[in-house]
Amino acid sequence: MNYHTRKWIKPEDLNPNQTLFGGKLLQWIDEESALYAIVQLETPRCVTKYISEINFVSSAKQGDIIEIGIEATAFGRTSITLTCIVRNMMTRQTIITIDKLVFVGVDHDGKPTEHGKTQIEFINDRLRDRDGDIH
Repeated sequence: MNYHTRKWIKPEDLNPNQTLFGGKLLQWIDEESALYAIVQLETPRCVTKYISEINFVSSAKQGDIIEIGIEATAFGRTSITLTCIVRNMMTRQTIITIDKLVFVGVDHDGKPTEHGKTQIEFINDRLRDRDGDIH
């Protein structure tokens, strides 16, 4: 699991119970997952197709720092499937798990478009030339 993003829980992120508002967390997850899909599929146009069951395990409170972990689990012809785990860096507890988020690359008309990807690519790999030098 790659943890690319950290968020500091601020007063505007809280629900009336003074814990992290689930809707805010889902917004962050959707945005981070979309960015991950855009980078992997190398297209600026990716849409959320599907999100599986969301399991809220624990919460976070003001001042806590959370990490959003995303990992690609499958590539379809036009899609990428991700999994997500969010954890509280302060308490070391898992906050939420989502087994499956599916994003689809689309063209200018919003129609699914084939991407030709079959595995995760890292930016450094894309920047290397045939001799292995980074440019």
